Amino acid sequence: MDLGINIPEIPNIIHYAIPFFIITLVIEIVLTSRKQMASYTFKDAAASISMGLGNVFIGLLAKAMVLSALTYMYMTWRFFTIPFTWWAWLLVFFADDFCYYWFHRISHENRFFWASHVVHHSSKRYNLSTALRQTWSGSFTSFIFWVPMALLGFHPAMILAQMSISLLYQYWIHTELIQKLPKWFEAVFNTPSHHRVHHATNPQYLDRNHAGILIIWDKMFGTFEPEVEKPVYGLVKNIDTYNPVKIAFTEWYLMFKDAISSKTTLVNKLKYFYKPPGWKHDGSGMVSSDLRKQWKDHQ
Repeated sequence: MDLGINIPEIPNIIHYAIPFFIITLVIEIVLTSRKQMASYTFKDAAASISMGLGNVFIGLLAKAMVLSALTYMYMTWRFFTIPFTWWAWLLVFFADDFCYYWFHRISHENRFFWASHVVHHSSKRYNLSTALRQTWSGSFTSFIFWVPMALLGFHPAMILAQMSISLLYQYWIHTELIQKLPKWFEAVFNTPSHHRVHHATNPQYLDRNHAGILIIWDKMFGTFEPEVEKPVYGLVKNIDTYNPVKIAFTEWYLMFKDAISSKTTLVNKLKYFYKPPGWKHDGSGMVSSDLRKQWKDHQ
């Protein structure tokens, strides 16, 4: 297949990073135990690691599907042809991070995408193993947020490579060992402090700090919240299981159950798939914006 450009061999950096993940996990466990921090429990960490391994294996199938879809869009509909040059990698960095912000934000505001993303938020602990708690279903749908990059002319291999770089960056920010970094870094980049907010269930922290690498998008689009109050991790309504299969599919089951069993119109039934998590057709539900407003009214 001649694409008219030279395509370099790009390794799967996530697979090469697995030894790094293991070493840093051990280091964090040692350091947190010395500081008497209750960051780790065996069952929680085991569940997170199991979810991560499942994501890697399922990802082999999902990656083939995603690569095929992005390649089709690139070959058939692209507006430009962007070469593999240094400035193209700079462009793909910003383009990917922008797409990731909107994917991540919508994954919190749309229940269909939340059904996959909730997996990553299901731990009540916050440590490096939490970073490995990844979805088993999301890869089959989330790629649509990166389709515009293929249409613009970024080669699918370049897109997938930058997506892996972003995922690798986000690994190290899942820790309580690092408090605040220099102000200039906190102002531009996603950090452990910013991401602790994202994983918290405190009302003022809900659906905030969706950044991948750059925190600037949250500041531009009004979803930034600094870490002030100590975060309480997990979900507004926790799944309370260490079973990887239940973690992966509980929200899917609940979403379809709500849609099918609710005694309401077909239109309202469909809304259970795209309204925010917590929405109920009879107005009895509380979504994140309601909880934040309730919190503000009590201040």
